[in-house]
Amino acid sequence: MNEAEKNKLWEDYTKTRNPGVRDKLIIEYAGLVKIVAGRLSMYLGYSVEYDDLVGYGIFGLIDAIDKFDYSKGIKFETYASLRIRGSVLDQIRKMDWVPRTLRQKQKKLDNAYHKFNKEYGKIGSDEEIAKELDISLEELEQWQNQTKISNLISLDEFIEQGSEIKMEAFHNSDFEQPEKIIEKQELKELLVKTLDSLTEKEKKVVVLYYYEGLTLKEISQILEVSESRISQLHTKALQKLRLKLGGNVEVFTNIY
Repeated sequence: MNEAEKNKLWEDYTKTRNPGVRDKLIIEYAGLVKIVAGRLSMYLGYSVEYDDLVGYGIFGLIDAIDKFDYSKGIKFETYASLRIRGSVLDQIRKMDWVPRTLRQKQKKLDNAYHKFNKEYGKIGSDEEIAKELDISLEELEQWQNQTKISNLISLDEFIEQGSEIKMEAFHNSDFEQPEKIIEKQELKELLVKTLDSLTEKEKKVVVLYYYEGLTLKEISQILEVSESRISQLHTKALQKLRLKLGGNVEVFTNIY
């Protein structure tokens, strides 16, 4: 279906709210659910079936279609991706998928990174954090792999805060207020400084994953290392970004 046909569908649905038209929109954008579910499945591994993730995501797609305001000129794919992702993660939260022991490990990791950063003014290396936690490097790597879904949910909670409002404001203004331009520039500078705290490989993973939209598998082929190694680099990068960006972490996906 080309853009003109999709626009016609949106115009019809906006005017009539016809269930048949909505079904056509669901079919048209079903592939978006599979893309989002596929990306999230990389974090969850075999703990949650891919088909279940797609099922949770479909509810988010339907919700996005029902709440989407076509007249505002916002790109539906961007809006729907947030809704689909949120729907999947909401269901995982309801399932309380992350066990208590994992939450405790995540808390200990966060505290160790924060303490090291506060005392020494830098992000601790794996060796330094392992020493701080009194565990081996192998155990630290296990913790980082085990807690990556917790990192994902935490990052998602940051991103969810006001992202929809910001997106609408950005797409519907013909020009930006001077203070907004300054704020965006400051956030860009903060992001650049934060990325500088990553290793070269971590930085490449971040750029390829979040800005180029590649999967971890595709990145592993580009960097010529295993997919599990890319996953480890991604987890470490997220840990550092959360520490540095804090409440400004939504800039990570919404600034450009």
